[in-house]
Amino acid sequence: MPVTLSSFTQPPTAVAPTDRILTIDILRALALFGVLMVNLVTEFRVSIFQQFVPSGPLASPVDRFLDAFVLYALDMKAFALFSLLFGIGLAVQFDRLANRERPLYWLRRRLVVLLAFGLFHLLFIWNGDILTEYALAGLLVLPLIREDKETLALVSLGLFAFYLAMPALHLPIYWPSTETFARHVIAANQVYANGSLVQVWRFSLGELKMIFSLNEFVFPRTLALFLLGAAIWRSGMLQNWQLHRRTFLIFGVTATVVGLVLTAAGAMGVFASTPVLGASMSNLAPTVQALGYAALTVIAVDLPYLGDFLRLFAPLGRMSFTNYILQSLIFSWIFFGYGLGQFGRLSVTTAFLLGSAIYIAQMVGSALWLRWFRFGPLEWLWRSLMYGQAQVMLKSRLPSVELAH
Repeated sequence: MPVTLSSFTQPPTAVAPTDRILTIDILRALALFGVLMVNLVTEFRVSIFQQFVPSGPLASPVDRFLDAFVLYALDMKAFALFSLLFGIGLAVQFDRLANRERPLYWLRRRLVVLLAFGLFHLLFIWNGDILTEYALAGLLVLPLIREDKETLALVSLGLFAFYLAMPALHLPIYWPSTETFARHVIAANQVYANGSLVQVWRFSLGELKMIFSLNEFVFPRTLALFLLGAAIWRSGMLQNWQLHRRTFLIFGVTATVVGLVLTAAGAMGVFASTPVLGASMSNLAPTVQALGYAALTVIAVDLPYLGDFLRLFAPLGRMSFTNYILQSLIFSWIFFGYGLGQFGRLSVTTAFLLGSAIYIAQMVGSALWLRWFRFGPLEWLWRSLMYGQAQVMLKSRLPSVELAH
């Protein structure tokens, strides 16, 4: 009997492009748009800690509108959607490896390679990295990934309940004073806009303690959403969504509206007299809204015209890793002193238009790249390191019949 790639003695290979799930690629691309805009408006354009320092209103009506759009529609919601999709991806990978020996071993290798990428990105490119957090969270939830949907959902609910309760628990998480934030923002405006590569790098490393504090607050939510994503996949609803069309529609509309209302209530100070409740509602809103977005997108992909439009995003979603790192490289050069030095100098509107132009260019570039190649460059490297062998990159080199995965 000939040895094939489906034998237990051989490492598994990357999933064939024809086996990918279109809706997940589209959702990943839309989530990346939100991540790009939030990063660009609130972190590359100005210091991430600017939001914790009192400041006056934006002068331009367009600036105020776009700033509100990012706050109400994208901030924290895009990251929540990305986390959910990452959990779905883990479950998909596990199921595709389940007929092989040691599926958790291969997934662990996948996450360790991602951790290496994330640490390099965090330490040497941009300290706003999310890959490191995702790799660590993935390694923590990995032992549960084989469980049934009920167990996954129950643990997810428990973690999310802890996340919502965090404002009342007075956990020993380091948090600077407003004065410390203000001094840091002044220093950031000087160094990031005018510093050399080495000066920017040193200042970036110095920010890690405060950035880690931000990640500590959101880490339980990341774990919860990873497990929720796995539970959703395990339930079969995403694979057979046509059978649950009405449920997806009702839930999508309800969750999106509830999320928007809670976000608006927090922004308008409705919970000012009960700050702990307000903080919990502010934590709840983005996740509910992101789940609403996901449900509505699943419905929209199957609609005439709108579905055709959304399919244009799929190539970017297939190359989300490459595009995410490329965005960091581009914006670091635009905003930091070793490049164009535009940190603290662009308006919200200019930054939003810049981000939109780069995103559209990435959509076009991804579609063109995937005409000839199976993966984006970093996706190929990630898979090759995970499997311990170079993956087939050129479509012209594919065998006439795909081997088992």
